[in-house]
Amino acid sequence: MTDGSVLILIPARMAASRLPGKPLADIAGLPMIAHVVARAKEAALGEVIVATDSEPILAAVEKAGGRALMTSADHASGSDRIFEALQLADPDRKIQVVVNVQGDLPTLAPGDLQAAVRLLDDPAVDIATLAAEIVKDEERFNPNVVKLVGSPAGEARLHALYFTRATAPYGEGPLYHHIGLYAYRRTALERFVALPPSTLEKREKLEQLRALEAGMRIEAAIVTSVPLGVDTPEDLETARKMLSASS
Repeated sequence: MTDGSVLILIPARMAASRLPGKPLADIAGLPMIAHVVARAKEAALGEVIVATDSEPILAAVEKAGGRALMTSADHASGSDRIFEALQLADPDRKIQVVVNVQGDLPTLAPGDLQAAVRLLDDPAVDIATLAAEIVKDEERFNPNVVKLVGSPAGEARLHALYFTRATAPYGEGPLYHHIGLYAYRRTALERFVALPPSTLEKREKLEQLRALEAGMRIEAAIVTSVPLGVDTPEDLETARKMLSASS
């Protein structure tokens, strides 16, 4: 799906309780947001735009050769921010697939992004995402590692039934770590942002449950790597080591 109908949007804000200003944190000579833009461009799926409410982030993206759009500071979520950016970037509604890439994933594998978008070749799928098998025991019980509970839906593919911070499902078998990247059909994103926060979404503090409670179909590509999410100073140091070694 590389016919110009795909738009990759990266929401980015300066406010972060554990690592303030993290989109501009230096990693191997570039701000973190520039690394995320570069990984998204390498996927070669469509245009990449950062959606921000920060002039310094906009300036940093443009200095690195990327494109950014200013959006409202009042959005409750990244999904709301990318929806505004979609309307600004594509008023003629040529874009049919919108990919939400978190701005704190500087080690995202471009091939994994491609794998998510390919799931939308199936017309029954509303939203596509990623999952990886959990291999570290401590992650099985860590509520910060979100689990995707799903049924096999083909080779390296799961039909999502639930997302939870608990250890699930019960019994023998793999557990899957949900990777928070989403590829939406445009119509699915429009429907999603119009819905009120749902009961389970508020209980688990997981936005994607709103879509499942509304009967939307989410499928996940099973990938072998988990991109490092930079949330703490320790994560930032890890990212610096990883990207310095690969440069």
